Amino acid sequence: MPKEAADGMYEVLDERFRTGRCCHGDQHLERLHSDARWAEGPLYLPAWRQLVWSDIPNDRMLRWDEATGAVSTFRAPAGHSNGNTLDGQGRLITCEQGDRRVTRTEPDGTVTVIADRYQGRRLNSPNDAVVRSDGSVWFSDPDFGITSDYEGHRAESEIGACNVYRADPATGEVRLVADGFGGPNGLVFSLDERRLFVSDTRAAHIRVFDVGADGTLSDGDVFAAARDGVARFDNIRLDRDGRLWAAALEGGVHCYAPDGTLIGRIRVPEPVSNITFGGPKNNRLFITATTGLYSAVTSVTGLPRTPQVIES
Repeated sequence: MPKEAADGMYEVLDERFRTGRCCHGDQHLERLHSDARWAEGPLYLPAWRQLVWSDIPNDRMLRWDEATGAVSTFRAPAGHSNGNTLDGQGRLITCEQGDRRVTRTEPDGTVTVIADRYQGRRLNSPNDAVVRSDGSVWFSDPDFGITSDYEGHRAESEIGACNVYRADPATGEVRLVADGFGGPNGLVFSLDERRLFVSDTRAAHIRVFDVGADGTLSDGDVFAAARDGVARFDNIRLDRDGRLWAAALEGGVHCYAPDGTLIGRIRVPEPVSNITFGGPKNNRLFITATTGLYSAVTSVTGLPRTPQVIES
């Protein structure tokens, strides 16, 4: 591996970070907002050119308008919301840590509960979600929102474990798809939906599962581990060239080659919680980090917003 080199806000750890043009975009981060307690769950809404994100301890969701730069309250109270995503119909899917549920916001503004229990027991505190092209909602369920009253409500876990689940779009059945986590957090499907990546904050690594035709998961090998066991991973995203970008509570935003090699970092002045690609070309990286919302127009592009399934 080449000697580490610094390029402004970028830290090059492998020449693939440079040759892949990962550091040829903006050379500085733009701070868009800065009065959150713990910013999380950024989601770009292309139809409105807006970004919504969560401020968990303040129990609110905020909205940034790309055309004007104005910030306003999107929803408060917000169930101590964390991760957000869109389904295939453009509806907002939200993980509510405080209310211990996953919800969908309908076009008229009403809220539908997608999942709040597994086998009759209340979920811990859903953290992040992703929607597959078949309409199923996959989500992580650590206990971060019930360990104290800071980001939710202190309570005992009824399930006794931190897992990843799948909510069926037709029946509403919540099925356990992966277990054995310390603190499952971010999750993302590969472009062809044949692999699912899941970060484990407490284990300081990212696992990758093979996705079967029936939606079952297998393997679950470690794709990438924190360097020296230091960084704790939060949310993760893929770009269209197969690189994985990880929000790290220590060390900014990490970039991994498709083979799991850490090839570079983006330095951020605060501990990073979450990232997402957005903007008209899906090449603007939005970063939530403690109190702030940051962005940079990059030379890489996020995965297409609509899943593209390859038939087997």
